[in-house]
Amino acid sequence: MARRCDICGKGTVSGNVVTRKGQAKKKGGVGQHIGVTTKRVFRPNLVSVKTLIKGTPTTIKVCTRCLRTGAFTKLV
Repeated sequence: MARRCDICGKGTVSGNVVTRKGQAKKKGGVGQHIGVTTKRVFRPNLVSVKTLIKGTPTTIKVCTRCLRTGAFTKLV
């Protein structure tokens, strides 16, 4: 199953981890230098929630931002 919000479509995004060496100039050093960049994945904060879709109870994956905004009605 995909890591994707069923309401807004938010999913995983790839990016980089940037390692820095040295002390910042602000703190008395000679400045920071970028070392090796490695790939990483930013994953959305998904929650499984029961809701009514077309009159039938269904479990959907929703990001916490959509859960907070109340974009749907929860089945209690």
